Amino acid sequence: MSVPRPAPTAGEVSGGDEAGRLVRPFTLTGGRTRPSRADFTLITTVTAVDPPPERVARQQPEHTRILRLCARPLAVAEVAARLDLPVSVVVILLCDLLEAGLITARPPRPVTGAGTPDLDLLKKVRDGLGRI
Repeated sequence: MSVPRPAPTAGEVSGGDEAGRLVRPFTLTGGRTRPSRADFTLITTVTAVDPPPERVARQQPEHTRILRLCARPLAVAEVAARLDLPVSVVVILLCDLLEAGLITARPPRPVTGAGTPDLDLLKKVRDGLGRI
């Protein structure tokens, strides 16, 4: 006979709320699996618009959390990490906010100078990461 396992707590499962209920990522996106735009990479910087537009449609709690987090510029990867949600879900939510005019998205800055990376430096970084 197997013993039933206790339900996971909010801290154990990604997407749980404070009450410990599990919220599946696809419910946060309304069943959408692809972003409506291609504006976002992991290092795109997102910032909440201040002041926000006067007419704003009702938002999900995750949208509100993103806006709070992005009061200062934050990378998409960091937003996902702080929300403890998959990046793919966060990008869909960010698309909603961008289309509503509630955030700005700034792509990463291009490499300045000659435009070619320092291969010696990249090798040192690779070797250092390999030792970790």
